[in-house]
Amino acid sequence: MNLETERLILRPWEDRDRAPLAAILGDPHVRRYYPSTATPEEVNAQIDHAIARTAEHGFHFWAAEHKADRKLIGLVGVASLSDRMRTVIDSDPGVEIGWQFDKNYWGQGLAPEGARAWLDHAWKTLGFAEVVAFTAQTNLPSQRVMEKIGMRRDPADDFAHPNLAEGHPLRQHVLYRIKRPG
Repeated sequence: MNLETERLILRPWEDRDRAPLAAILGDPHVRRYYPSTATPEEVNAQIDHAIARTAEHGFHFWAAEHKADRKLIGLVGVASLSDRMRTVIDSDPGVEIGWQFDKNYWGQGLAPEGARAWLDHAWKTLGFAEVVAFTAQTNLPSQRVMEKIGMRRDPADDFAHPNLAEGHPLRQHVLYRIKRPG
C-alpha cells in the first residue's frame, strides 16, 4: 500500500532507498536541528526499524518519492511514540508525525503535502484521535509546517528532550498537537 498526493508517492522502504536517504540525512544542513548527521549505518538501522514497525503496526515513517522525477527526496509519516517520549508528553496521543526532506526540495510545500496525506490516513484508516509533533525550539521551518497542517502549540506542553544533556543547545523542544476533525 502507498499513499499518494499530487506530487508525492509515500511508500514503505525498499533497499534502493538506503544510499539516497544516507545522503540526505548525512547532510549537515538538513540535520542542523538534530544533534548530528546520520551515518550510513544509522540510516540502515533506521530503515530496518521502520520496516519492522510497518510490518507490526502498518505504519511508520515512510519513503517520500517525488512523482516528477521518481527520486527519493526524504521521509514522512506517523510513528508510535517511544516509551521515553511518553514520559515527557503529558497526554498519550500514541503517535507523532514527522518529516525530513532533501534540501533541494525545500520551499515547495512538499512537507505539508506529505504530512496532510499522513494525517488523513491517521484519522480515516488508523483511527487515531490525536497526533503530536515536536522539534527543537529553534527549528522554525518545521514549526511552520506544523502550523500549515493545522497543528497548534501550547507553550505549557514544551519540554526538555530526554535524550539530550542539560545545556545542549537543542534540548528545549516545542510540542504541537492536532485532533481528529469532527
